[in-house]
Amino acid sequence: MKYIPIAKTDLQVSNLILGCMRIMQLTLQETETLIRTAMEENINFFDHADIYGGGECETHFSQAIGMNASLREKMIIQSKCGIRKGYFDFSKEHILASVDGILNRLNTDYLDILLLHRPDALVEPEEVAEAFDQLQTSGKVRHFGVSNHTPMQIELLKKYVKQPLVVNQLQYSITHTKLIDSGIALNMNVDQSVNRDGGILDYSRLHDITVQAWSPFQKGFFNGPFLGDLEEYPELNALIDTLADKYGVTNTAIAVAWITRHPANIQVVLGTTNVGRLKDSCQGSDIPMTREEWYGIYKAAGNIVP
Repeated sequence: MKYIPIAKTDLQVSNLILGCMRIMQLTLQETETLIRTAMEENINFFDHADIYGGGECETHFSQAIGMNASLREKMIIQSKCGIRKGYFDFSKEHILASVDGILNRLNTDYLDILLLHRPDALVEPEEVAEAFDQLQTSGKVRHFGVSNHTPMQIELLKKYVKQPLVVNQLQYSITHTKLIDSGIALNMNVDQSVNRDGGILDYSRLHDITVQAWSPFQKGFFNGPFLGDLEEYPELNALIDTLADKYGVTNTAIAVAWITRHPANIQVVLGTTNVGRLKDSCQGSDIPMTREEWYGIYKAAGNIVP
């Protein structure tokens, strides 16, 4: 398992994350097995959000492993807040109340990282700053970040928030490559050249923000996995299978490795609840994929390399 530093913190983290959005599908015993398998594979990072299962995923997580001080020291736990039923809310009151609920459900005194989940168009960054100051001073949150934010949305927060924003969680996979498309197809009169994210990946590298890739196996916004989809992605799956044979791993590992190969040190959020797929994914933590292989996969997914 490859470990990377989160800049501007003292955290050394696995470049794979166990995402806990779907763990309510499992029994407590199955959830414990999943979590402990992740730890045996040297994953030390666990991702939550107060909206997952209406908060019950956090309760389920802590109950499944019998959260205690000794176990907590071995984990880096992140959660997110700001999504409410039908709208977004970055008010000071909501952020503070959300963190109290998260900590109670996780049975812990602190979060390693708190993310603002999706941009609130009505954000008052002064309120966010007040909430972050209170959370940091109280010791309830050690570090802060965002999710699904553009460069200018981050800049607006940074004008008021004194804590470094150290993480941005974004959708990214072999078949959802908006983070890199426009840079590769610059000045071409094709859809791929349209800049849809304000250059957020380059911005993150310039400002020491760790990108976390969610839905690493999805072909769209929860439109199903591209692995094994021979109708829509026959060429891509054939190439992935060839590389899997070359490296002695599964196709899942190659899909992970395509993301971890990027020099931005992107963390991959694994949302699987299947222990076997979790182990397969871990094989992709540090595969020495060549540039030719990486670009080959990108082209096989239907993208242009001029």
